[in-house]
Amino acid sequence: MTPQTTPSRTSDAPAPLSAVNPVEEAAPGRFSRLPQLAGRSFIPLGLFARLPLAMLTMGTLTLVTSVSGSFAAGGTAAGAVGIGSALGAPLLGSLADRRGQRPVLLLSAVLNTVAVLALVLAANATAESGDFPLAVLAVALAAGATSPQVGPLARVRWMSLTANGQGAAPPSDPARDLDTALSYESTADEVTFVLGPALVGILASLVAPWLPLALAAAMTITLVPAFAVHPTHLSVPASRPSKGRKSHGAGGPAKLPWTVALPVFAMVCMGTFFGSTQAALSAFSAGLARTEIAGLLYAVMGLSSAAAALSVAYWPRRAGLPLRWVLCAVVMAGLSVLLLVPASMPMMAAVLLVLGLPVGPVMVTVFAVGGKLAPAGRLGTVMTALASGIVAGTAVGSSVGGQLAQLHGHGAAFLVPVCAALALALLGAGAAVVLRPKA
Repeated sequence: MTPQTTPSRTSDAPAPLSAVNPVEEAAPGRFSRLPQLAGRSFIPLGLFARLPLAMLTMGTLTLVTSVSGSFAAGGTAAGAVGIGSALGAPLLGSLADRRGQRPVLLLSAVLNTVAVLALVLAANATAESGDFPLAVLAVALAAGATSPQVGPLARVRWMSLTANGQGAAPPSDPARDLDTALSYESTADEVTFVLGPALVGILASLVAPWLPLALAAAMTITLVPAFAVHPTHLSVPASRPSKGRKSHGAGGPAKLPWTVALPVFAMVCMGTFFGSTQAALSAFSAGLARTEIAGLLYAVMGLSSAAAALSVAYWPRRAGLPLRWVLCAVVMAGLSVLLLVPASMPMMAAVLLVLGLPVGPVMVTVFAVGGKLAPAGRLGTVMTALASGIVAGTAVGSSVGGQLAQLHGHGAAFLVPVCAALALALLGAGAAVVLRPKA
């Protein structure tokens, strides 16, 4: 990865080398490096700025279902959000590569806030008219397409910052710093995508169904601009086309190699794993208690996945990224078979707790491989494409898993995550071949 320009010095920027005590730096552990790389405010800002996106799908489902009285209408509107996000995210990432992250994030924050508020108004109009107009689907699609891609673009900043060794007391290890940063990012994604739906459920049930989306809009218009103008955006300069030589982002962005398809399809498999597991858990919990319990069961896997993602920062790197990818995916496939065994809620919770352990490390690894395969000036495009892969795969997994659960029961639906994990392992083997000359 080509070194990029580092952020200008601000009160939030990393301390100069003279102010860093190597002994004090080493004591707290590897994660103490992250505030030195990006500044103290970047971590909480990046965490909470991505929360509105985690609330959007569930908030749309809850609001539209509530005002229309139709689960089908709510599911269709939520699906439109997912489709919009899958289509819009790579476009926003490509624009961020060409124009810089700050203007793209600022524009998407404004457009998304307007779209989400329009969704609230359109859904409430549906309640008054008694039908389900196409306007609801249109604004739901727009809300998904304009969602600020904070998570993927934060990963781009980390990749640039760790390559620079910003604020590092020598000797620094850029590869280890990147592992640590990506471990944190995967954990942040898991936390927000557990916290977001939970927040929607609490606010919608205790106050009003429209409140979660209104809060998401308020957070978007305040937190995303703050993330956009954070000094770390200077570490990722725009790659505008120019007549000069192509160096350090001065020329036009390079074309994407076909090898980038490997991590993108891997994230589609990961999303299929998530979506089919959710659908199968809904059928499983409906047979024993209530469908709503499925969300709590799924959160168990999210918690263990988040904890395991953090641990990747301490894993040995001698084996390399492809081997780590393949081994964790194989373990995922083997543990997924255990989903067929439980006949009670506690047993299923125990299986999901164990199953989450390889999930987080696979996500960290695939994002790292995507960063290695991305050409200079196209990191934003690749990172957002990976995020879109998860969204698209989740939609596929939910559909296939739901159909199998409806026709053949939850046992058949639980075979889908097994197949998705096996496909993930095969793609990891392909990545090993592609990355071998780069070793």
